[in-house]
Amino acid sequence: MAGILFYQQTAHAAVFGGGGLASGASPIGGMSTNTSIISIILIIIAFILNIVLVIAILAVIVAGMYLIMSGGDEAQKDKAKKIIFYVIIGIIVIVMARVIVMIANNLFS
Repeated sequence: MAGILFYQQTAHAAVFGGGGLASGASPIGGMSTNTSIISIILIIIAFILNIVLVIAILAVIVAGMYLIMSGGDEAQKDKAKKIIFYVIIGIIVIVMARVIVMIANNLFS
């Protein structure tokens, strides 16, 4: 029994003749391989703008719910309409800022 537990086996490894990790790895879609501080800042700004855009869309949904649940109250309807109006203006500003970030990212990369 002791011979079975301590039986020595040799391990065989396959030899890989490829170029290694550097030749097989590719950048994530939409991200450049340039890791300058400007590029990193632009990526962070774009990420934050995407999060704010999602929050703005959720605000439109909530304002729509206010509008539906107003029950004929004109004050609630006006409040919901103002929220939707200002959120749409905010979405336009966010999209324009996102375009500026993409242009800056293309200029610096």
